[in-house]
Amino acid sequence: MHYAADGGGAGGFTPILMIALLFGVMYFMMIRPQQKRRREAESMQSNLSVGDEVVTIGGLYGTVTGVEDDSVLLEVAPGVQTRYARPAIARVVTPVERPVESPAEESDSVKD
Repeated sequence: MHYAADGGGAGGFTPILMIALLFGVMYFMMIRPQQKRRREAESMQSNLSVGDEVVTIGGLYGTVTGVEDDSVLLEVAPGVQTRYARPAIARVVTPVERPVESPAEESDSVKD
């Protein structure tokens, strides 16, 4: 009895299928989400407008006072303006992300 010809063809196809499956999983788990984040960041950076409160990739908070083709002018303190490249803007800050408590609210919470 000679069994070598019975299962020899399927053995060569399995490793190729596993490699293709691995690349497919890597694409959907790593590459595709990264591309989506990059598109969202580019969209946010291109839609910046005067008055937006932003955070740079270095962690500096500022308010947009001017917008040019490839740069943004930020006011980081009263009367202090700096120029940043658009890709250096990490995100637009909303008032919900940075709540500010007034002194009256702090004293009320201490009494309770």
